[in-house]
Amino acid sequence: MAVRTPLSLHLWISVSLLLFIHGHCFYLPGVAPQDFHKADLLKVKVNKLTSTKTQLPYSYYSLNYCRPESIVDNAENLGEVLRGDRIENSPYTFKMRVPQMCNVVCRVTLNAKTAKEFKEKISDEYRVNMILDNLPLVVPLQRLDQESSTVYQHGFHVGLKGQYSGSKEEKYFIHNHLTFTVKFHNDIQTDSARIVGFEVKPFSVKHEYEGEWSDKTRLTTCDPHAKRTVTSSESPQEVEDKKEIIFTYDVEFQESDVKWASRWDTYLLMADDQIHWFSIVNSLMIVLFLSGMVAMIMLRTLYRDISKYNQLETQEEAQEETGWKLVHGDVFRPPTNSDLLCVYVGTGVQFFGMIFVTMIFALLGFLSPSNRGGLMTAMLLLWVFMGLFAGYSAARLFKMFKGTEWKKITLRTAFMFPASVFAIFFILNALIWGEKSSGAVPFGTMFALVFLWFGISVPLVFVGGYLGFKKPTIEDPVKTNKIPRQIPEQAWYMNPVFSILIGGVLPFGAVFIELFFILTSIWLHQFYYIFGFLFIVFVILLVTCAEITIVLCYFQLCSEDYQWWWRSYLTSGSSALYLFLYAAFYFFTKLEITKPVSGMLYFGYMLIVSYAFFVLTGTIGFYACFWFTRLIYSSVKID
Repeated sequence: MAVRTPLSLHLWISVSLLLFIHGHCFYLPGVAPQDFHKADLLKVKVNKLTSTKTQLPYSYYSLNYCRPESIVDNAENLGEVLRGDRIENSPYTFKMRVPQMCNVVCRVTLNAKTAKEFKEKISDEYRVNMILDNLPLVVPLQRLDQESSTVYQHGFHVGLKGQYSGSKEEKYFIHNHLTFTVKFHNDIQTDSARIVGFEVKPFSVKHEYEGEWSDKTRLTTCDPHAKRTVTSSESPQEVEDKKEIIFTYDVEFQESDVKWASRWDTYLLMADDQIHWFSIVNSLMIVLFLSGMVAMIMLRTLYRDISKYNQLETQEEAQEETGWKLVHGDVFRPPTNSDLLCVYVGTGVQFFGMIFVTMIFALLGFLSPSNRGGLMTAMLLLWVFMGLFAGYSAARLFKMFKGTEWKKITLRTAFMFPASVFAIFFILNALIWGEKSSGAVPFGTMFALVFLWFGISVPLVFVGGYLGFKKPTIEDPVKTNKIPRQIPEQAWYMNPVFSILIGGVLPFGAVFIELFFILTSIWLHQFYYIFGFLFIVFVILLVTCAEITIVLCYFQLCSEDYQWWWRSYLTSGSSALYLFLYAAFYFFTKLEITKPVSGMLYFGYMLIVSYAFFVLTGTIGFYACFWFTRLIYSSVKID
């Protein structure tokens, strides 16, 4: 007891400090609704500039946009910082239910440097992201195939490039006039309103005025008294050195029947459910096929084998036995490099716990996209706390392999996977920092990640390892011979490389359609909130990994090859190879990334994802095969 109290106190202090540093890490479902009365001031906040072509976010004020008197950064949680969010105040302010027209924000004169920066962002198709009452700004677009259907683009483009007025030279034009539409749901009883929509239509307008510029100067191109509507077709604002740009905006308010609780439906229900159902049906067909094979093996073949083995009476009959019973004296022989297997299995258990609990939270609505960064923060913290189960699993397996130095295996479990991921992440972060992107993780956040790792995760892994090693050793159902049995020559289709690569196809096939939506949400900056579908696909993945490993493990043992430990892990784990290949296919067919740094970022992060997927699926396959072999060898009589 004297040992545990300081450790628990240490963990409590660590968690409290982390929550204090990074603000709200766990969220309640949704955010408290805010009631606005007439003429209440609405303040628009600006977020990062994003592009699907470069994947490098930049701060809004990295461009020469209009600035407020003082720029104030919002307090951001760990997930928001890692996502590259930079939420700041802006000079755009409205009064609730008070329409405005031709409001001048500021006048800016470009120099060679600022003009070049605007041109680069326009060329790379960067979008400006804004937020009002926690709702992201969207641009409504009409679908070409359906007249009545509207899709929403997150954020508006910085500008556009093209030819104008018969000129053959390609020029750059900036969106300097914004027409905002704020949708609200009115409460008649209290005469208050809640914001349920925030839309914009951007225009490029070369504003003109008479006389010298002053705060009271009236624009001739946009006169609120004449109620003149601004359009880009008249004379767009060109981006060039020494060009004067005047930023303006309109605001209109529309009453909406959409209630506050449903305001995110516009953003979240844009995906085609039919495709997701097709994904589920496709995956279920694979599972049914595998389940049929497993049922045939378990109910017919295995039952017949066990009955035959248990009815052998004479020594002559026993000597003639064939199949999986023949290797009973070697099937539980510890594998080569068993320490590494223990580490990988422990890490896989950690991943499984993190993903399972995250999905439960998501299904209950605790990780809504309205809470930016909530999903990533929750996953990081859950990963840290699941270190307890990682240490426990690794130590239990290590003890079964007759290992004695549990601290050594626990140390490797605590450091091997996180160290390799952190090394890749650090290199990628250095590349982002070199591009002066706001996506670069600050030093303080890097310190917080290291603190999470060393201050909480490592101690928990050691606690788990200690508890796991204290438990009684897992006893094998059969005794292991002292001298290893020679493995007969195998058929070509039982070659380890071939069977491992074949084993990964079906688990990947069960998830690849849903994988498309996940990659799209990550790399094309769209919301992913179909956690119900994702949970079903995750369960199907579990079943598929377990069943394909059991089937191939049975065939392997029937071929008198008893070296199943590593092969069971690699069989389902090889699906990660197909995931990485699919990520490469997605890169070349769906994305328009051309810059080398952006390409390195994509493949670096997808390498981390594939590595994590390998650890997860490999562990599922290993435990399925472990349970299967113990079950069948405990069912036969061994003399």
